[in-house]
Amino acid sequence: MFKINDNYLKLPGSYLFSTIGKKVAAYQQANPDKEIIRLGIGDVTQPLAPAVIDALHKSVDEMGHAETFHGYAPDLGYEFLRSAIADHDYKKRGCDISADEIFVSDGAKSDSGNIGDIFSVDNKIAVCDPVYPVYVDTNAMAGRTGDYIPEKQAWSNVVYMPCTAETNFAPELPKETPDIIYLCFPNNPTGSTITKDELQKWVDYANKVGAVIIYDAAYEAYISEPDVPHTIYECDGARTCAIELRSFSKNAGFTGVRLGFTVIPKDLKCGDVTLHSLWARRHGTKFNGAPYIVQRAGEAVYSEAGQKQTGEQIAYYMNNAKTILEGLKSAGYTVSGGVNAPYIWLKTPDKMTSWEFFDYLLEKANVVGTPGSGFGPSGEGYFRLTAFGSYENTVKALERIKAL
Repeated sequence: MFKINDNYLKLPGSYLFSTIGKKVAAYQQANPDKEIIRLGIGDVTQPLAPAVIDALHKSVDEMGHAETFHGYAPDLGYEFLRSAIADHDYKKRGCDISADEIFVSDGAKSDSGNIGDIFSVDNKIAVCDPVYPVYVDTNAMAGRTGDYIPEKQAWSNVVYMPCTAETNFAPELPKETPDIIYLCFPNNPTGSTITKDELQKWVDYANKVGAVIIYDAAYEAYISEPDVPHTIYECDGARTCAIELRSFSKNAGFTGVRLGFTVIPKDLKCGDVTLHSLWARRHGTKFNGAPYIVQRAGEAVYSEAGQKQTGEQIAYYMNNAKTILEGLKSAGYTVSGGVNAPYIWLKTPDKMTSWEFFDYLLEKANVVGTPGSGFGPSGEGYFRLTAFGSYENTVKALERIKAL
């Protein structure tokens, strides 16, 4: 008789955004006349930049001729894209990352779950609280998180690093030593960041205790303040303790195209074994790369036109964020974020729980957001709104919320 992975049975309910989708669908079906504005799931709404579209058209045409046809992509990804990434995202920032330390994939979400394949089940993880739920969920599926404790909304074998208003929504170094530390800056969902000096403390700590940092920099393109690092490799010693995840979804609108990459320096080792070699083996066996046409589209993001056009889109979303942030502040709400990230972190009013406020906004204002409790225990009593809608809908949603 076959057996299942019973770690899946420990997962509480369904995935956060699936639950939101079901709730919204049920409300829409019962109220077909209502116009719902979605500021919940972090999906972009602006179309792909013209430079990207041109690259897609050109590469599709290449696929139609025998002499320019491309089949399977190389395991690490095409050299033309990896070199563009290394030059623009790292070398221009003074970071010693080479093209052969970059692994192209179909997205950071996939990599954030798949990276666990190269680590033993015995590792203890530490996560910011609140944070993107995929980190904990995928480790739960692998059997690293222990048992779920419903009354605490937490796992028994996870080190939670509370990110609260008292700490400016940034984590403090954990009191219990973990093996794997997940950091996400700019943070999803709070939009918070830390300075380079503060990030250096984490790198020094990881090297001291022998931990590895998995650093999610999916929102680095939204950073506006000069003292906030764009990559963990701006810190001394990061090559020996850090893996970085990146995405084209948020900076270039690739949510419907799928492209990302992971950086694993060759200096990062467990004993005599390099994690680079393990990930290369995993990448080659469980191939999760991106097609030639998508990688050509990614290359176009780094062109002069691509940088200008995607930069304009980022500015569009950040104007939405500023509109929400300032509008809610003027209405008396307690809010943060929205400066270095397209997310606004809102304290729920009148001691409402996160899901109570979700239902309240949906029913009274027909606006969809994301309950903070879905991101971890410390997210209870908070709510995330995204700036990825249109400006017109953003203003309309804000007016509805302010009218409550």
